[in-house]
Amino acid sequence: MAISLTKGQKIDLTKTNPNLTKVIVGLGWDTNRYDGGKDFDLDASVFLLNGQGQCGADTDFIFYNNPKNGNGSVVHTGDNRTGAGDGDDEQVSVDLSAVPANVERIAFAITIHEARERNQNFGQVANAFVRILDEQSGTELIRYDLGEDFSIETVVVVGELYRHSGEWKFNAIGSGYQEDLAGLLGKYGLSTS
Repeated sequence: MAISLTKGQKIDLTKTNPNLTKVIVGLGWDTNRYDGGKDFDLDASVFLLNGQGQCGADTDFIFYNNPKNGNGSVVHTGDNRTGAGDGDDEQVSVDLSAVPANVERIAFAITIHEARERNQNFGQVANAFVRILDEQSGTELIRYDLGEDFSIETVVVVGELYRHSGEWKFNAIGSGYQEDLAGLLGKYGLSTS
């Protein structure tokens, strides 16, 4: 049975699962309370961060248009443009054993594409979650349901995998920002030009 996390909670991943090397990070959401006539398009993005909390290169930003990092240890499996249906809307495969040594944290975010232009925000999104699965068995290990705490935010950093004393752990972050993807790129040391 998966461990259900709350905002700010940190939990060990590999110490209690010593044979765990490959995980699937599933992200999901539903849209609600919106009748503005424009479709929602939410996107999962991944940032490979060094000890200073920055991406070392453009390839450390993984999303639907750059689906894997330099050595292929982190792979975005595809863009779901509608969010329809149950289960994961987007997934990221992570080979923990192959993540480059300079990467200390892997941050996962959900953004609303063209949120300002479409007048959309996370107050119109429900049932958002992130979960970690053992890729080999398909077993759900960790789940973090974000709840309905958002209103005007257009970007949410949902959580991060991070290294601690040679082991991988997960931090349920759930921090929302009222900015676009370019703002998040700047926060992680990348330029949009």
